[in-house]
Amino acid sequence: MVKDLITLDDLSKLDIRVGQIVSVDDIEKSDKMVKLSVDFGDFHRTILVGMKKEREDPKEIEGMQALFVVNLAPRKMFGEISEGMLFDIGYEDGITPVLAVPEKEVPNGVRAG
Repeated sequence: MVKDLITLDDLSKLDIRVGQIVSVDDIEKSDKMVKLSVDFGDFHRTILVGMKKEREDPKEIEGMQALFVVNLAPRKMFGEISEGMLFDIGYEDGITPVLAVPEKEVPNGVRAG
């Protein structure tokens, strides 16, 4: 089912950017979450992602570029602050998520849309 219609103004509120995943670190207090350190060119962010049960080795995504929503309000979880959201494909449809990635390398921080 397709979600409710939105306007272009609604869409323009999302700041989706390409970031390079510098490191993936375990969050010992969680059975789901890992901590990503992400390079967006002009800035770096810590983003928590629930992928421990989705991948045998979450560190396999280190060094990869992916899409992230960078203008979400920071959220504290498991004693860490998450400063965005990984934009992945599949979770909402109940399949093992995969990264949304650019078809070729682009500068970190480039906006999607």
